[in-house]
Amino acid sequence: MLKRLPLRIVESKTPSKDLEITQDLNKAIRIIRAGGVVAHATEGVWGLACRPDRHSAIEKILKIKGRDDQRGFLLLASDAEQFRGQLNQLKPTLIKTVIESWPGHITWILPNTDFSELVTGGRSTVACRVPDHNQARELCSKFGGPIISTSLNRSGQAPVISYEKAAAEFSDEVDFILPGQISGYDGPSAIYGLDGVRLR
Repeated sequence: MLKRLPLRIVESKTPSKDLEITQDLNKAIRIIRAGGVVAHATEGVWGLACRPDRHSAIEKILKIKGRDDQRGFLLLASDAEQFRGQLNQLKPTLIKTVIESWPGHITWILPNTDFSELVTGGRSTVACRVPDHNQARELCSKFGGPIISTSLNRSGQAPVISYEKAAAEFSDEVDFILPGQISGYDGPSAIYGLDGVRLR
C-alpha cells in the first residue's frame, strides 16, 4: 500500500460565507464550461483549471505560466469513475492499487485514451488524480468530467499557497479566482508511474 504524505497545515482566510461558497463554485463551473481559466485551491498548492478540450483555454494557461506545450498537464477528477477509460487499460491488481490511493495527494501516470496532445505533451500517457480536497473534487463533479489543473505560478517560481497571493498576483490574468484554501499538504502531489515507482 502507498503511504499518505504528511500533512502541513497552512492557514488561509476564505473570504466567502456559506451562501457565497455555492455561488462562487457555480460561477467557476460556468466559466470553465465557457472556456475560461479559473484559479482554485488544491491539497498543497493553488492551481489553474480549465476544460481539457478547449485549446484556447490551455494556451491561456501556458501564457500565464510562461512555459512551453511539451510538458503536458495534470487532470483532476471527482472520483475514479471519471478516469474509467484510462483505468480500463490497466491490469486488475494495478487498478485496485490506484483506486485505493484516491482521494489522495497522489498522481498516477495512466495510459491516455481520451485527451489531445496539448494535454499530454505528445505522450501516450496522461497524469491523473482524484484529489484529497473537497472543493476541487466538487469542481470536477459539477463540471461532469476531469479538468486540467496545473500549479498556479510562473515557470520556475514557487507555487501560490493562499487565496490572498493568488488574488494579488493573478487577478488580472485569470477569469475567476475561486475562494478557498489548500487542505494542508506540503507542496505538489507525489507522482507514480505504471510500474509503481515514485517519479516525484
